[in-house]
Amino acid sequence: MDGPPSPSAGGVDSDAILRTACVDCDAPDLIDQLDKGLGTGPFSLVMIFCSPAAPFERLLAEAQTRFGAAPVMACTTAGEIAMGSGYAEDSVLAIALPEDFFEAEVLLFGNLDELSGDDLTQQTIRARAALSQRAADMEHEFAFLMVDGLSMQEDRLASSLAAGLGPTQLFGGSAGDGVRFEHTFVALDGVCYERAAVMAVVRSRCRLRVFSVNHFTPTDLRMVVTRADPSRRLVYEINAEPAARELGRLLGKDTHQIDTFTFADNPMVVRLGGSHHVRAIKRVTDDGALEFFSAIDEGLVLTLAEAAHIVEHLDQQLAALASDTPPAAILACDCILRRIEAEKRQLKRPLDEVLARHKVTGFSTYGEQINGMHVNQTMTGVAFYAPEDP
Repeated sequence: MDGPPSPSAGGVDSDAILRTACVDCDAPDLIDQLDKGLGTGPFSLVMIFCSPAAPFERLLAEAQTRFGAAPVMACTTAGEIAMGSGYAEDSVLAIALPEDFFEAEVLLFGNLDELSGDDLTQQTIRARAALSQRAADMEHEFAFLMVDGLSMQEDRLASSLAAGLGPTQLFGGSAGDGVRFEHTFVALDGVCYERAAVMAVVRSRCRLRVFSVNHFTPTDLRMVVTRADPSRRLVYEINAEPAARELGRLLGKDTHQIDTFTFADNPMVVRLGGSHHVRAIKRVTDDGALEFFSAIDEGLVLTLAEAAHIVEHLDQQLAALASDTPPAAILACDCILRRIEAEKRQLKRPLDEVLARHKVTGFSTYGEQINGMHVNQTMTGVAFYAPEDP
């Protein structure tokens, strides 16, 4: 399912910088195919993005024996993005970072409910210090996060990690479960976890650019959260009215007409740090509350946003990453709601073409992280550029 190798600036093939392999999850020799597709190591890090249709625990236990000493971090997905073809489903995607270009320090954060913010920050500081000594000759650095997408801990986690990362930019994605929203997992070195996260701090010889993209512009329609349960990301009242009913009134819909596409098509944004970030709605509960994908609180002002053309906007944003030199590859975390929007608007094929042309690989998520924030309906990622002196 992956595209052929293609040369990039600096005379280095893109597949030499980022190795990828994508295999149908029902393949009887799945790990063999992934191993063969990634090619010969040694690798500093292997990442596996696994459809919930695949046997995650068995797969990761077997993968642990295949890639030498490289740490293997993994998560379940809401879909995959295969290099050279775009969105994929019911597949397992593996991405490897060769030792020639990368060095990594990997951290497991187990039982997120009990970890203090200070502990998260201190672990991150120590990891950066260890990596800087081990890879002092690699001047470019980023951090990549996988987190249980049903943990409801992403906001606190991202904030604490950013404090420890200092100038190093963080991006990541929340593990998915297709569109079922029942069980999400992360894994490290063959062991699977719930309510946990795995972060890799990576140094590279390649130039890097961490980015965040969403295609929304705020309108003048605002509303205030007047009753909520922040611990469960539930909003019971908007503008002192029952939340789902008030949202329906503002959108000109009956409550029973509100569905996943309504949320994808009518996103809410909040203003943080001088810019707007999406706070996506997950569902309407049986008692008429709105459950969100990210942090919510009483007094928060939500603004209805309108969407640009998702295909044209993404093409423009990814082209901007290539304004000087085209990236050799892009690793991305893309919200499942973006994929749902493209499918409902019958734009999936042209969006696949954009992803393929810009050499994007990664996975569909339940939420995205960028530096100290957890966001929704966004693509976060890192573009890799071939080193000038390979």
